Amino acid sequence: MTYARLFTPLRIGPLTVRNRIVFAAHLTNYAQDGLPTARHAAYYAARAAGGAGLIVTEEHSTHPTDWPYEKLIHAYRPEVLPGYRAITDAVHAHDVPILAQINHNGGQSSGMYTRLPVWAPSPVADPLFREVPMAIGEQEIREVIDGYATVAARCAEGGFDGVELQCSHSSLVRGFLSPLTNRRTDRYGGALEHRARLLLEIVAAVREAIGGSRALGVRLCGDELLEGGTTIDEAVAVARMADATGLVDYINTSIGVATATLYMIEASMQVPPGYAMFIPSAIRAAVGVPVVGVGRFKDPLQADRALQDGFCDLVGVVRGQIADPEFAAKARSGHAEEIRTCLSCNQECVGRVGLNGPLGCIENPRVGREAEPLPAAGGRRRVVVVGGGPGGLQAAVTAAERGHDVVVFEREARLGGQVPLAAGVPSRAELLDLTRNLAAHARRLGVDVRLGVAADAGEVLGAAPDAVVLATGAKPLAPWWAGGHERVVDVRDVLAGRATPAGRVIVVDELGFHQATSVAELLADRGCDVEIVTNAMVVGQDLGLTLDLETWNVRAHAKGIRQATDLVPMGVEDDALTLLHHPTGVSERRPFDWVVCAVHQAPEDELWHKLRDAEFPVHRVGDCLAPRRAHAAVMEGHRVAVAL
Repeated sequence: MTYARLFTPLRIGPLTVRNRIVFAAHLTNYAQDGLPTARHAAYYAARAAGGAGLIVTEEHSTHPTDWPYEKLIHAYRPEVLPGYRAITDAVHAHDVPILAQINHNGGQSSGMYTRLPVWAPSPVADPLFREVPMAIGEQEIREVIDGYATVAARCAEGGFDGVELQCSHSSLVRGFLSPLTNRRTDRYGGALEHRARLLLEIVAAVREAIGGSRALGVRLCGDELLEGGTTIDEAVAVARMADATGLVDYINTSIGVATATLYMIEASMQVPPGYAMFIPSAIRAAVGVPVVGVGRFKDPLQADRALQDGFCDLVGVVRGQIADPEFAAKARSGHAEEIRTCLSCNQECVGRVGLNGPLGCIENPRVGREAEPLPAAGGRRRVVVVGGGPGGLQAAVTAAERGHDVVVFEREARLGGQVPLAAGVPSRAELLDLTRNLAAHARRLGVDVRLGVAADAGEVLGAAPDAVVLATGAKPLAPWWAGGHERVVDVRDVLAGRATPAGRVIVVDELGFHQATSVAELLADRGCDVEIVTNAMVVGQDLGLTLDLETWNVRAHAKGIRQATDLVPMGVEDDALTLLHHPTGVSERRPFDWVVCAVHQAPEDELWHKLRDAEFPVHRVGDCLAPRRAHAAVMEGHRVAVAL
């Protein structure tokens, strides 16, 4: 496969990148005590080794008043220098330039860590942090500018090839640029050229600090997606101003605001790839420096097409290179089909970081563990895996990578476990890439996959294993309140076609994730009258972590799906479901034609009980150990296989 522009070099100020693939800035939560770590160095180095053309690190804070989340890098402290040098040395070993993104989050923060008021252009509270900031004066503005210059010089001293100013989705500078958050009447407020003054003064100070031998980029928000906020026309005008200084080497782009419209910045699979290309396209037509485009690029062909069509000069591929550090190298060498394509599920990246955990990936259990080499097997062993879902396939792949002889028994005629069912609902087809990628990798590694084999203890023993991994999954469990009613069924029954609900359907959501919302959409599309009830305060509450909640609510409204919260099912009688409103203790009855349950499952662990006392080690992973989500199965499959 050939690419017209993806692997052509490009000059960016004093730098030349060997291809157009940018590993753009994103949070990792790998910092400790405000300092970069060896984990950072190994993480970025793996993407450099994998062929990225340019790497831009996560943000580095420029001032002590800026501390919106615990594991932020405090670049205003000189102690960051050893960590900087470790990062840049590790990346430069692969002949890849690396830039540091520097930032002050402004009013998109809180005083929880600093015990200080947050700084912003005007006292306008952010909708997420809900803290009224202090409107900074001329003295504080001078401090901000000096902080940027000091940190930029420190980044240069630490070996970075330049810096990128984060003026986009979570930034004090964006706050000044936006008419929504800048209500000032002095020379930093009012007309756009006044609101842009802080940005231009920072650009001048940073350029002076780093000199002409290092690159300087500016990342701008092209559209805040908020009524009365920054639009593409103003973003283009600001880009022109930055370019006109002659001090900026490239413009990076973004869409949305990291709090109010975050779901459009790190868009899930519900949002089409390339959705933000109107922003770099408009800016590129207005400036003379290279422009970076972002927007859920999953494969190199999409990226190359964006370049060919003139939308941008470089393409930011973040989650694609988290999932597969060799994204660029595999494409360039003609092995694009081997890329572990990102699912855009947001479970282990966006969702995990949002819970203050270190960045991970459902596709790649080694994310954040790049400094720990995969140990070779002490001796070749015969490993039998029962179950071809995510956990079993990951165990098989990792064991085979370590040199073991692996056989997989799968009772169905296809691999994937519950994933194919989950991927068969509206807007979730990309989930199938999880097991498709694993199955393809297993085949390349020579794993012996046997489909249609419901392995019992005899079958396992007959394979003469040295170790066994059980990934037999989970089975639906009828809730106590169903009373054996024949039209109270499980989500899996509907998705597998064993039940075909019609008429009035109540979907019971006790899991708070995609199970209930997905089947509700599927049934609404089939013409059913659908209502979701949940015992939680929000239907699909965990969709907020993966940035799916906003788009779900839009679609639910469009499809006429009703939602009711704080309701606990108490029993079924005469085709009516009794629901207890637990905050008040009031009960009500809902008539139904069908009830579909998204409730907890039971582990399929019969084989475990038969083999647990065998002479060889027997391990359980995923749902047969404890029913959870796919990322748990993948992590456990990998962990068990590493220990074999």
